[in-house]
Amino acid sequence: MKIYVGNLSYEVTEKDLRLALEQFGQVESATIIKDKRSGQSKGFGFVEMASEAEGRSAIDGLNGKELKGRALNVNEARPRTESRGSRGGYGGGRGGQGGGR
Repeated sequence: MKIYVGNLSYEVTEKDLRLALEQFGQVESATIIKDKRSGQSKGFGFVEMASEAEGRSAIDGLNGKELKGRALNVNEARPRTESRGSRGGYGGGRGGQGGGR
């Protein structure tokens, strides 16, 4: 199960993230999303748990809990297409509104 972890302190490393979630089960991967130019954390990441039960346990156990001074926002990761669709996408610059040409 893929989990979104938001509101991360810029000090949190992928190792910190992995350690925080390992108490709930097997962590298959832990990735913090970083700015391509600066390498600075964007304040969120994704963790892949071995099973859905472990993922649900991690969400329930960590959502709202503090890690390095910040209250975490932890929930099930949504497919990329859903989150991009709400931002207007990249098609014609109008997000599918009006025109129709």
